[in-house]
Amino acid sequence: MKLYTSIPKELKPYFNTELEKYSAENISGNLKNAWIHLERAHIIGQKYPYAHTFVHWKMLQFGFKIKSGKEVFGQIPRLIFGGVKSFVGKIPIGNPGGANVPPLKSFPIEKELQDIFTNAGVQL
Repeated sequence: MKLYTSIPKELKPYFNTELEKYSAENISGNLKNAWIHLERAHIIGQKYPYAHTFVHWKMLQFGFKIKSGKEVFGQIPRLIFGGVKSFVGKIPIGNPGGANVPPLKSFPIEKELQDIFTNAGVQL
């Protein structure tokens, strides 16, 4: 079993871009678009413990910002266990990471994100 600890350098720019877009949309008050970029960052980084945990931290902060008890309480176990699941290679591929979806359910990955993985030379 291969353990994934850090996001590959080929994938990191895509991950960082999603976080930058999240930040810009969040600051501008475009909360729906901000959330979409957090979900995309989650999908890109979920195989890597630090990236995975960091996105759940941002999702928890977002839950507080929008005053969503469901999101806040949904993010706490994801924040605690998400990185561990990444470390042992047991993640639900394509899961967007929000409390509005089951934490262990895989989802299809949209074509644009599939292309990102392909361009970075990273297997899903």
